[in-house]
Amino acid sequence: MNSTLAVRRPFDPVPALGSLIAHAVPGVEVVEGSTVRRVVRLDGVPSLVEATLAADRITLTASAGSEAELADLADRWFGVADDLDAVRAALGDDRLLGPLLRARPRLRVLGHPDGFEAAVTTVLGQQVSLAAARTFGGRLAAAYGSPGPGGLLVHPSPERLAAVDPVELQRVVRITHARARTLHALAQACADGLTLAPGAPDVRSRLLALPGIGPWTVDYLALRVLGDRDALPVGDLVLRRALDVGTAAGVTRLAAPWRPLRAFAAVHLWTAHAYAV
Repeated sequence: MNSTLAVRRPFDPVPALGSLIAHAVPGVEVVEGSTVRRVVRLDGVPSLVEATLAADRITLTASAGSEAELADLADRWFGVADDLDAVRAALGDDRLLGPLLRARPRLRVLGHPDGFEAAVTTVLGQQVSLAAARTFGGRLAAAYGSPGPGGLLVHPSPERLAAVDPVELQRVVRITHARARTLHALAQACADGLTLAPGAPDVRSRLLALPGIGPWTVDYLALRVLGDRDALPVGDLVLRRALDVGTAAGVTRLAAPWRPLRAFAAVHLWTAHAYAV
């Protein structure tokens, strides 16, 4: 029996849908019009979830799970619990961010329903285009995922990928050996108890201890998965260009007045760059 939850909050669907389309893993996530479909584990059961995004309203429909779980999912995925009035009060007078907030006052920090999947796709996307990352993710899901409801794939679990030899991962996904080694180390860490979710302990230090995972990856996952609203991937090339600085240290210096809401600054700068004419 389906469950439906309508969340009415200030929301800007256009950049959210653009980002979802750009990052959707083939076979795992489908975006059609204003609706994104994927499998999410709710109440311990793989559930087909549809999220329809509209101005000031998000409607979630799931084949299993409670209303409380859907509310939690809406927050993790679309940041609906954040107080945008407080963000505007803190950043609205900033010379650079003020105009961006006025242009998109309903912009929220887009998260992800599955922390491990987000980490895997982030690793696969290191130093390649978004299109290449989606291709790698699709190959991984097709080879090691499992059939889910709605004709979609359930993304492979940490335990499943930890059991695969890195040499096989390299061959099947067609990535470098270094990337396959990082992917395997990430899967092993999560299979051994590393939880990629808001409030989980020691996530940053444990991620940084893995081969091939550096500060940019950790800061990006802190923003997308851990719910850290002060996370800022200071080494990000787009942010450096937007701020007209050449180094991560320069981004850190310019972003100091935006603490503790630097994640919102990052999302506004990324969005402005994506929609620049």
